[in-house]
Amino acid sequence: MADYCLVPTMGDPHPTSIETKGLSRKVDEEEKVHIPESSMAGFSFRKLWAFTGPGFLMSIAYLDPGNIESDLQSGTTARYKLLWVLMSATILGLVMQRLSARLGVVTGLHLADMCYHQYRKAPRLFVWLMMEVAIIGSDMQEVIGTSIAIYLLSNKMIPLWIGVLITVIDTLSFLMLDKYGLRKLELVFGVFIFIMALSFGYEFAIVQPNIKDMAKGLVTPWCSNCQESALLQAVGIIGAIIMPHNLYLHSGLVKTREVDRTKKHKLQEANYYFFIESAIALFVSFVINVCIVSIFAHGLYDKTNSDVLEICTKNNNTYSDIFTNDTTLIEVDIYKGGVFLGCQFGIGAMYIWAIGILAAGQSSTMTGCYAGQFVMEGFLNLQWSRWKRVGFTRLVAIAPTFYVAFFSNINDLTGMNDLLNAVMSLQLPFATLPVIAFTSNPKIMGEFTNGLANTLITIILSAIIISINIYFVIHHTITNFTYNLTLIIGVIGYSTIYLLMCAYLTLHLIISMLDDGSMLRKNPFIIRFIGPQIGNTFSKHQQTNSSQPSSQDDITNIKL
Repeated sequence: MADYCLVPTMGDPHPTSIETKGLSRKVDEEEKVHIPESSMAGFSFRKLWAFTGPGFLMSIAYLDPGNIESDLQSGTTARYKLLWVLMSATILGLVMQRLSARLGVVTGLHLADMCYHQYRKAPRLFVWLMMEVAIIGSDMQEVIGTSIAIYLLSNKMIPLWIGVLITVIDTLSFLMLDKYGLRKLELVFGVFIFIMALSFGYEFAIVQPNIKDMAKGLVTPWCSNCQESALLQAVGIIGAIIMPHNLYLHSGLVKTREVDRTKKHKLQEANYYFFIESAIALFVSFVINVCIVSIFAHGLYDKTNSDVLEICTKNNNTYSDIFTNDTTLIEVDIYKGGVFLGCQFGIGAMYIWAIGILAAGQSSTMTGCYAGQFVMEGFLNLQWSRWKRVGFTRLVAIAPTFYVAFFSNINDLTGMNDLLNAVMSLQLPFATLPVIAFTSNPKIMGEFTNGLANTLITIILSAIIISINIYFVIHHTITNFTYNLTLIIGVIGYSTIYLLMCAYLTLHLIISMLDDGSMLRKNPFIIRFIGPQIGNTFSKHQQTNSSQPSSQDDITNIKL
């Protein structure tokens, strides 16, 4: 069998990334999930079960409070007409998650590790900061969702600002669960997904949306007679579904399985089962998202504030004062959505909705913490203990959320979700471009390099999604912009750096796909500013993996 150089990275300054009972700790002794051998050829449910876990943890990000709010708003705004957008975004998410998982399986390094090895220091630090912003933004949405759920479940007895503080304690408590073992922790996440399925499935059953209209919305790639708000909502769905830091998370999670990377058929097997598991997990999340869209498409589409107020008043609901008595179309969020369900279908429906939101907030908070751990360890080669990592992100996320919850009202708190979705949309290039670049580089992936068709499809789709998201952010900024000279200068400065970093990542991606003999790979400018690790210094490290490199400019080779 031929030799394949699967990990052409600079001399590994990291110790081998070792996961123990927790998902994010590096210590001396490994504990990975064993993959059973099968005497029969073909598909094995035992092997699928052994590989099951990372995909479901990854799918939590598709069910976080930000996604749920985007779902119910799209149903309220365009009824069932944007379901095809939700399905398309989920399929694209599966494509990108597949690349992320393959990178982790084949190389033994997660996405942040590869960024450390492949990018120059300045762009690498910028990408790291953008991922931290995305993680903190997601964390804020989860804090908001959890505090609103607690507020509803306590029948207003626990104020929002206390609910925000509670999220610190309960997150730390849940994170302590990973000391009991990886599989038990994955089971906890499975329970959270099951709770969400039961909660939102119950709401779907009592609302009884129109199945035929749902099916039509899934297969009709258009939004006839839709207003501009529906277009913006479609963009919001895409921005909310594909979370940039989730790609970093998934590439790290797959390392918790015991895969022999010296054998080609073992790598093929792992890629095969991880893809099946991810597809199942994202299908489950897609069904739950469709249920949420359909619930509010049936219940609140084309309804005015006065319509909902009348329903709440008629049923003596104590939350009816949140709706104004006017004829403007209702603007719904996860709080108003829960209150409406309580008004229309009884207070029990509101509590069940709140339980689902609480499960979404808690589970996505935990996965966000693990994503942050992988990002920090990979980009900075810095290993923080779990409580330090959680404390850092949680305090940064809680500070502005607590301020709004304490000094403002719940409408201002839930309104932060739109802004946070816009912020996270901006970070998408710093996840999609690296994962495409690395999985399209034959020096990194060997025989498992993306094919030309696969690479082109992912690049085109990613370019479309990124362009749509940037348009959404620009529109949101212009709509809500207030004239301030300092703010204008700051926006111009950040935009310049942002575009330069996107250009760097794009150029790096193009060069990664070229052959060794390409003039671009040998270009002195490329070697100096883009990085020698994708230039002609590769050639001297493609000989053997019998000796270890002695400096960070060397490249480690692994035989297949």
